[in-house]
Amino acid sequence: PELVTVAKRLAAARDSGAARVLMMGAHVLRSGLQPYLKDLMTKGYISQIALNGAGVIHDFELALIGATTESVARYIQHGQFGLWLETGRINDIVAAGNDQGLGLGEAMGQAIATRDYPFKDLSLLATAWELGIPVTVHICIGQDIIHEHPNFDGGAFGSASYRDFLIYTAGLESLEGGVVMNLGSAVMAPEVYLKALAMVRNVAAQEGRAIRSFTTLVCD
Repeated sequence: PELVTVAKRLAAARDSGAARVLMMGAHVLRSGLQPYLKDLMTKGYISQIALNGAGVIHDFELALIGATTESVARYIQHGQFGLWLETGRINDIVAAGNDQGLGLGEAMGQAIATRDYPFKDLSLLATAWELGIPVTVHICIGQDIIHEHPNFDGGAFGSASYRDFLIYTAGLESLEGGVVMNLGSAVMAPEVYLKALAMVRNVAAQEGRAIRSFTTLVCD
């Protein structure tokens, strides 16, 4: 029943221009829910998206080969888990994007949307880039398979992900009357959200404003 209430408040937030924030764990994309999310984005019900690092990996692999996921139990035995050359191309895209001053999400979305990926229609990142919807990526170094690769640049990823944190936080400045949704993220979403909310409330208080009336939905 709560989803009906959230839907109505999303519509109201869209009409007023308040933030409509979607934070997600990677399994939302791994499960193939992109068509539903892209529909919401196209209709204006989502103004920004936050992902963890694994979300980018699933999105990229789907755009490249139309599939994602591997058998951890099988490949970990032979030291092959996560070490596919194709997935490691993400590292080069992020490093090049960071050199251009792009956030991690924007760099990936731009690359997928503008290059020859056979299944780019499956990419949430590409759709967001085309619609001008910020996708921020909040990584934990050592947590994702692409960190195993020799072309991983920790400095570039740290810089790009920090840039994304600031982009995400800026989006929360219009949270009054808005909606924040967390789908399937037990660590990244709540932790990043709390720090960003503290920052925007601190600034709002200095300006004589308040960020208090908004809706949150947690599905985890």
